[in-house]
Amino acid sequence: MLLSVLLMTACDKVETYADMKEKEQDAISRFISSQGITVIDEATFNAQGQTTNVNANQYVRFSRNGVYMQIVRKGSGEKLEEKKNVVLLSRFLEKNLLTDQIVIRNDIHSYISLTGVGTVDVSQYLDKMNVMRTGTNFTASFISGMMYQYHGSATVPSGWLVPLNYINVGYTEGENDEVSKVRLIVPHSQGTADASSSVTPYYYEITYQRSL
Repeated sequence: MLLSVLLMTACDKVETYADMKEKEQDAISRFISSQGITVIDEATFNAQGQTTNVNANQYVRFSRNGVYMQIVRKGSGEKLEEKKNVVLLSRFLEKNLLTDQIVIRNDIHSYISLTGVGTVDVSQYLDKMNVMRTGTNFTASFISGMMYQYHGSATVPSGWLVPLNYINVGYTEGENDEVSKVRLIVPHSQGTADASSSVTPYYYEITYQRSL
């Protein structure tokens, strides 16, 4: 009888994948509510010329992958060419939505200690990635940067690639050239390996530009 009670207690403490997904969705819903985000569907997004109203704090939710996106700046230049390898540079902020804590960023002056490097200003470490477009699909890998350093993987999260169908990624040589910027809510299935293994949603602010 005692053994049965212990086994039942142990089973009660096991968190299932369904439980973790429910916590993930609760965290996303809580973030949307706390930030006053207005969620629009893809039909509305397309009717608006594939833009989101930043003043109304609109985010479009893509039904096929569960990613939420706000286009802050569409950017100068053009969309990525078909079947051409392009090197992009990014600045970003990454926040864990389960803990509501910023995990890593390179969009401001901030100093951290890196193994084998010492104390560095992360704003000097733009993330660099190779990207290739095939139709509406993208393949990409990090070359260097804070995401590569922190997460220990060259794989670019799928969620990071979603905006590339809707923004321009030009060079920023002239004073009127504009760097594209988006805000994303990325569920675990579209995130890093760390996010996937822990069923954790992340919030990102990301800029994209072509490397000279």
